[in-house]
Amino acid sequence: MRILITGKNGQVGNEFSRLYHSPGDVVAVGKAECDLTREQSIRDLVRRVEPAVIVNAAAYTAVDQAEVERDLCFAVNAVAPRVLAQEATRLGALLIHYSTDYVFNGEKKQPYLESDPISPVSVYGASKAAGEAAIVETADRFLVLRTSWVYAAQGKNFLRTMLRLGAERSELRVVDDQVGAPTSAAAIATATAQLVEQYAALGAKLPPGIYHMTAGGSTSWCGFARAIFEAGVLSVPPRVQAIPTSAYPTPARRPANSVLANDKFSQTFGFRLPFWEQQLHDVMTGMQVAS
Repeated sequence: MRILITGKNGQVGNEFSRLYHSPGDVVAVGKAECDLTREQSIRDLVRRVEPAVIVNAAAYTAVDQAEVERDLCFAVNAVAPRVLAQEATRLGALLIHYSTDYVFNGEKKQPYLESDPISPVSVYGASKAAGEAAIVETADRFLVLRTSWVYAAQGKNFLRTMLRLGAERSELRVVDDQVGAPTSAAAIATATAQLVEQYAALGAKLPPGIYHMTAGGSTSWCGFARAIFEAGVLSVPPRVQAIPTSAYPTPARRPANSVLANDKFSQTFGFRLPFWEQQLHDVMTGMQVAS
């Protein structure tokens, strides 16, 4: 079963590519091989590869920069998924696409369900919502997986930023009134591979739809930062001071509550992602071994 992976150099794409070592069965591409802002580039790639599964791990994720690069953000996050959905439908292939907690406004007090109305408060969130809608409208076989607070041992993410700043400063001020579930790219990739295995066994019987797929549990950015430093990577960790969102203004608004309920996912596919603390432990252990 041939798999096409976009965004091979991103956090999830890189981790997913590691799980497959047969170049004949897996084709992983990045910007150099496919320009997601050009429709014909996408169509040419899919028609050349003719995959049974497309994993779209590519995305425009610069949340603040998106406020001034709206067209580019929408081209990658909304238009490209529609083209991929059209090509997947033409082939009878499964399209797996990652979305985000940012499709919600964050005002709900409880974890968000898939059935809750979306109301993005940023250009990035709006672009991902548009990508979801395009896939639902266009694809026959699809899984839209909403995840949150993605990080990895490599790339640009909160974990890497905290470790860099923590090595430079004795104190860090981190927002404590935004809550979510930090989810590692490795856990997302492993779960996606399990879904691909289920699709190989079930085919069209695999229930399409939008699913929440995040780590179990929740914490604030401040809580996440403190857990990172408690792992002991830095010999002299910084003091982490909790601050409100109002003390750290950004061009794009962030949801105050990014916690997503994963019950629909677990009931449909029979498994859950590990709790965020376990995922962080696994990533940090890997980083310490690598160093």
